[in-house]
Amino acid sequence: MSTRPGITIIGSGFAGLGMAIKLKEAGYHDFVILEKADDLGGTWRDNTYPGCACDVPSHMYSFSFALNPNWSRMFSPQAEIWDYMRACVTRYGLAPHLRFGKEVVGLEYDDGARNWRVSTGDGAVFTTNAVISGTGALHVPSFPRIPGRERFRGPAFHSAEWDHSADLTGRRVAVIGTGASAVQFVPRIAERASRLHLFQRTPPWIQPRPDFPISSRMRAVLGLPGAARTLRASIYWALEARALGFTVDPRLMRAHEALALRHLAAQVPDPALRAKLTPDYTIGCKRILLSNDYYPALTRDNVEVITDGVAEIRENSIVDATGGEIEVDAIVYGTGFKVVEAMADRRIVGRNGRKIQEAWQDGVETYYGITTAGFPNLFFLLGPNTGLGHHSVVFMIESQVRYVLECLRLLSRTGARALDVRPEVQRAFNDRLQSRLRDLVWSEGGCRSWYLDEHGVNRAVWPGPTFEYWARTRKVRPEAYELIG
Repeated sequence: MSTRPGITIIGSGFAGLGMAIKLKEAGYHDFVILEKADDLGGTWRDNTYPGCACDVPSHMYSFSFALNPNWSRMFSPQAEIWDYMRACVTRYGLAPHLRFGKEVVGLEYDDGARNWRVSTGDGAVFTTNAVISGTGALHVPSFPRIPGRERFRGPAFHSAEWDHSADLTGRRVAVIGTGASAVQFVPRIAERASRLHLFQRTPPWIQPRPDFPISSRMRAVLGLPGAARTLRASIYWALEARALGFTVDPRLMRAHEALALRHLAAQVPDPALRAKLTPDYTIGCKRILLSNDYYPALTRDNVEVITDGVAEIRENSIVDATGGEIEVDAIVYGTGFKVVEAMADRRIVGRNGRKIQEAWQDGVETYYGITTAGFPNLFFLLGPNTGLGHHSVVFMIESQVRYVLECLRLLSRTGARALDVRPEVQRAFNDRLQSRLRDLVWSEGGCRSWYLDEHGVNRAVWPGPTFEYWARTRKVRPEAYELIG
């Protein structure tokens, strides 16, 4: 096994696979994909909770160059998306490049040799000219800081680490958190548990999910030349139309809010429960969720929504903020992921021994979410400020992949060994970025979300429409970079 590849990709989710496919198409074959697990797939490998599915229409949540006319539903389940990713590996011949069980624990730039040393948990070291991080943000589960959490004696697990050996049928189950994953698995648990106690800190905004099975006749039509691409284009612009309220003025979110409130009123007739489930912040400030069965699940006789907060966890019970003790047999955490922290926690040493934590001591920032000053030939996919509140991140990934390829071509044309974004260019870019974000719904919507860091600064989301990002990353400006060697 070669430990001196020209390019090293970290992660085998959509980002890593998309990068690998386009590298091969561009004639770059000397690369490896390092994957910490024993199989590919990233988010769609790890999240196997009941009801797990995409919340973006499948024909948009897939590669534009590998359209799939055979999705079974408009919003495909986890297993089907994972199968699609494996099919892409086979179709594009990526298997020889994959290295499983290789968790990257450190990156160190060698100023003299002008290359990177990539260290993995099993002691291997890969010496490489360029590193492309495709680990994304949603892969480190976040657990709440609750006293006594480790004392609980029954099954207790995060939704991204679902314990399928724990049979919840007929059990008293506590669910802590009401985010995107909980909205999908709570209806499934509610059908099986004898009692479900849902601890809600902040109610999410939920809109109807326009999901339906795609008939065999429709799949046959989508197999005709141009049909799947036409459908994808219509979905793209329908989703992009939602961007106005996110990227122009929060007041434009009122139509979305009205739709969500009608959905809530139609599905929750009890006014007391409806009041608990009505958000008090502008829609879009937190992620907008889609579901047709979450609200009905909460109206079941065996389901209780608790808004008092969790004060303590004991061996067999949960104590809420009022002092009430609730005996439970199992706890499921639907509390999301460490996003900003995950980006800043990595052991990365760049030029002149500078650590990434030093470079990001005032906040995580990059140039277009892809390069960061002081770390030559290190590229991030789905890096800071490239997340979305209204569209498919796969579209963003493809834009970033194209940009990385343009950077590699720039190196080939000039004969340089590495490129490093100029600090003043990165600074100007982030000043403009944060100036735009400051007045948008994520900051002005009256909520706290994972989009914001500990200082209340948005380090996660792109402030404009996706076509703007696509246009801005189509070409690399050579003057934005220092060419090394």
